[in-house]
Amino acid sequence: MKRNYWPLLFIAIFTFTIYMVFWTVYNAIQTPVQQDDSFLNSYQNVDGNFNEIALSNEQFLEKYDFELLINNHTFELSFQDIYYSQKVIETKSEHKNALNVENNTISVSIKEKKSNEPISNALISMRVMAPTNNNHDTDLEDFNYSNNMYSSEFPLPNKGNFNITGVITIDDQKAYIFIKTNAL
Repeated sequence: MKRNYWPLLFIAIFTFTIYMVFWTVYNAIQTPVQQDDSFLNSYQNVDGNFNEIALSNEQFLEKYDFELLINNHTFELSFQDIYYSQKVIETKSEHKNALNVENNTISVSIKEKKSNEPISNALISMRVMAPTNNNHDTDLEDFNYSNNMYSSEFPLPNKGNFNITGVITIDDQKAYIFIKTNAL
């Protein structure tokens, strides 16, 4: 009688497939998950309320003049970089090369549009973060107010791409920032 080995082949394939399923689940569990904190909020909240964020920025700019200085590079109140990949920023953006590896300064100037009076009661929270992981996130919440400007200084650990995100609150008005840049 001749033996048929085809059933053993199917058992081997089935066993290998089950092993690969368990191996995939095990490796997925071992991989760290990085939380996206754009606008200092969870991505679910940003996704569900993005129209309100855009409208809030428009309302803020109707009431206030805003200027953001990062190491003497001037930026507007914007979150347009959230739409672009890092490669587009590297090749076409005016936002590139705004950060340094060692000392960095972020300054914010806010003035009321009608009276041109500087705003001194703004609450500013920003985060400088690498887009790939949360290991070197730098929270900026201690902005010093002097000469009609809010300023904060911070170092960066290494060269690379970074996102600057933040929320500016004045009374009940909020403004949101998202800038992609790199450090040299």
